[in-house]
Amino acid sequence: MTNKPTQKKGASKFKLFLKVTMLVTLSLAICATAYGVYLTKQAKHAVDQAYEELDERDMPNNREAKVEPADDNVSILILGVDDSEKRGQGAEHSRTDALLLATLNNKTKTVKLLSIPRDSYVYIPHVGYRDKINHAHAFGGTLASIETVEELFDIPIDYYVRMNFHAFIDIVDALGGIEAEVPYDLLELDENDKRTVDLKAGLQTLDGREALALARTRKQDSDIERGKRQQDIIKAVAMKAASFTSLTKYDDILSAVGSNMKTDMSFKEMRSFFSYLTNGMPRIDALTLTGYDDTSKGTYYYKLDQENVDEISHILQSHLGLTPESTNYSSTGTESDSAYKEADDDSMTQ
Repeated sequence: MTNKPTQKKGASKFKLFLKVTMLVTLSLAICATAYGVYLTKQAKHAVDQAYEELDERDMPNNREAKVEPADDNVSILILGVDDSEKRGQGAEHSRTDALLLATLNNKTKTVKLLSIPRDSYVYIPHVGYRDKINHAHAFGGTLASIETVEELFDIPIDYYVRMNFHAFIDIVDALGGIEAEVPYDLLELDENDKRTVDLKAGLQTLDGREALALARTRKQDSDIERGKRQQDIIKAVAMKAASFTSLTKYDDILSAVGSNMKTDMSFKEMRSFFSYLTNGMPRIDALTLTGYDDTSKGTYYYKLDQENVDEISHILQSHLGLTPESTNYSSTGTESDSAYKEADDDSMTQ
């Protein structure tokens, strides 16, 4: 039987092939696991660097117990501050250049996103009188801004994220840029307050510096349009972060935020929000505050329409599960959707 040696030789080669394949697969699995552990450690280190609990802070407004992001509906206040050397104010005494409020509904994995015009004339509890909302941070830091927003909408602010220009730039760059619509040609200030960012109108991919310039510009339209652009940019960042191609970029993002961002979210709490990205881009409804320009006191203020504020307040309260059900308002800039009736008190666990 002359075929036996050939068969033996063939079987031997096949076994060797299997062994090599198993070794390569095992090596790749070990490398992937090691890289995952590395990312987790790096992420935790970055978040630990960024963690800043507000000592003077008691329980958020309308809360009897601390929320758990893995189970509860929560709110996050995002503060964009200019703490550049040229301004010479320091992070805790800068005015907020951007102020965005997000509520997240754990049951539907949806987000309500509101941009608050920085010249909005509101009551600031820290000083006991009305002024521009972006002054609150200069008066009393992050806590004063939180208390002002809680007072304005009668909702709890469960978490805050305060970042400077460099953090924003690094996040966008780590994602490989974002796609955004530039409404008109503009020559805008960069992160160092130098007019060096030159953009042309149209849909394009922007790097961090360009995205920051687009988020800041308002000279050719208004603070309201500026707020809408900021909402669109946040959506673009979320969309890119939710994409498969961005998964390998998370280590770069987390490395960037450590020294340029502060938050009272722990590493465990931050990881809980990944559930909103498990099925891709979450639904984000943009809300808009309406009002009118006022210079009657010699200073420019944006006077908010109280009826609109009440409507926005009700939508946010409902999305957080603080009221039985939401009412559909067409004047707030959000879509009318009866699906939000599910955000009831039973969705809260505290």
